[in-house]
Amino acid sequence: MPLWDGRFSEGPDALVLRLSESIHYDCRLYPFDLQGSMAHAKMLAHQGIIPQEDADKILAGLQQVKEELDSGKFVFKTELEDIHMNIESRLTELIGAPGARLHTGRSRNDQIATDERLYLRHVIDEIREDVRNFQKALWKLGKENATVIMPGFTHLQHAQPVLFAHHLLAYVEMLERDRERLADCRHRINRLPLGAGALAGSTLPLNREFVAKELGFEGVLQNSMDCVADRDGSIEFLSDLAIIAMHLSRFAEDVAIWFSQEFAFVEIGDAFTTGSSLMPQKKNPDMAELTRGKTGRVYGALMGLLTTLKGLPLTYNRDLQEDKEGLFDAVDTVDLVLRTLTAMLGTVKPRPARMAEAASDPSLMATDLAEALVKQGVPFREAHHQVGRFVGACTAKGITLAQADLALMKESIPTAVPEFLDIFDAEHSAAARDLTGGTAPAQVAKQLDNWEKKFTQE
Repeated sequence: MPLWDGRFSEGPDALVLRLSESIHYDCRLYPFDLQGSMAHAKMLAHQGIIPQEDADKILAGLQQVKEELDSGKFVFKTELEDIHMNIESRLTELIGAPGARLHTGRSRNDQIATDERLYLRHVIDEIREDVRNFQKALWKLGKENATVIMPGFTHLQHAQPVLFAHHLLAYVEMLERDRERLADCRHRINRLPLGAGALAGSTLPLNREFVAKELGFEGVLQNSMDCVADRDGSIEFLSDLAIIAMHLSRFAEDVAIWFSQEFAFVEIGDAFTTGSSLMPQKKNPDMAELTRGKTGRVYGALMGLLTTLKGLPLTYNRDLQEDKEGLFDAVDTVDLVLRTLTAMLGTVKPRPARMAEAASDPSLMATDLAEALVKQGVPFREAHHQVGRFVGACTAKGITLAQADLALMKESIPTAVPEFLDIFDAEHSAAARDLTGGTAPAQVAKQLDNWEKKFTQE
C-alpha cells in the first residue's frame, strides 16, 4: 500500500498506479532527494523536533540507501510511485521507526520542488561547461585557420569577404551570452522551497535558513504557496536550452551548407559523417542534420511545460508531475549535441582555396567602392545608386566589376579615379574593415587572443 493510505479503505486500481507512478523517470533525482533529506534531518535534530539519536540513524540509513542506489542494487517499487517514497520506504526498512520521522514538517510538494532546484543547479553547471568546451573548439578551429578568407552571406547570397575565424567567433559570442543566461537563471533557481509543506508552511519550529545553508542555497523563497506552485525556474532553464539549441542548429546549418558539393568549403572526418544504404558514393553531414532536428525536441519540452502550467490554480496540482520528462529529455539532448559537435569540430578541415575562390568575386567589393565614393564626399545614397548602375552596366556586358576599365566605370561613377580599379581584392577588402568587431585580420587576431586569455584565466 502507498505511504499515504491511512484515509483510504482500499488500494488504488492497477491502472491508477500506471498513470500515477513517476519512478521510471524521476529515479534520476535520487542524489538530490538524498541531499535534501539529509539536510532536513539535520535541521529537525538541530531544532529539537526529533532526537539527535534518530537523526544520526536517519543519516546513516540514507548513506546506505545512497550506496545501494549508486551501485545499482536498489530495487525500485512502482507501487511506491516516486523517488521520495521509494527512498523513505527503504530507509524505514533499514532503520525501523526513526525512518518514519524523516518526513516530519515536509510534504512531497516542497520536497520535489527542492529536488528539482538542486537538479537544475547541477545541470546548469554541466551545460555551461559543455558550452565552454564547444566555444573552445570553435576558437581552436579559428586560431588554426586565422587567415582563411571566405564569403560572408546575407539572404544566403554572397555578400562581403570575411575571415573564416570571424564567422566562427560569431558563434563563440552567441554561446557566451547563452552561458550568461544560464548563470543568471541559476541565481534565481538557487532559493530553497523546503519548509513550505503542502502549501502553507508548518506549525513546527522549522529552520529553513539552516537547510538553505546546508544545501548551499543563497536564501529561501519567501512565500510558501509560491514554493510549491510554480516551475518558472524550469521554464526559464528550458528557455535558455531552447536558445542554445537554436544557436547550435544555425551552426549546424552552416556546416551542412559548407559541406555540400556546391559550396565544398569544409571537409568533415569520416567518424562524424554517415553513408547511404543505397548510394555507395554518399558522405552525409548527419550530425549537423540531427542537431537541427533535435532542436525541435527542446522547443517541444519548453512548450509542453508552458502549456502544463498555464491553467493551474494555486497551489500544487498533480499536473506538475508532468514537468520532468520533457525537462530531462531536453537536458540529455542538448548535452549530447554539444559534446558531439565539440568532437566533430576537431575533424573539420576548411578548404582555403575553394573559400578564397568564392570570396574573390569582385561584386562582393561593391560596398567598398560605394564607401570609396563616400570618402570623396559623395552622400552614401548617391554613391549606392552610382555603384548599382555600374554593376548593372557590367552585368549587361557580361563582365565582372574587376574587368571593367576606367571609362566604363566613369559612365556610372563620374568621379571614379584609377585607384578604384584596385578595390576588387578580397584580402584588401577584409583588411580594410579594421574597427572593433570588424573582420580585419588584426581585429580577428585580437579577438582570438582575448578569448584565449578568457579561457586560460578560468
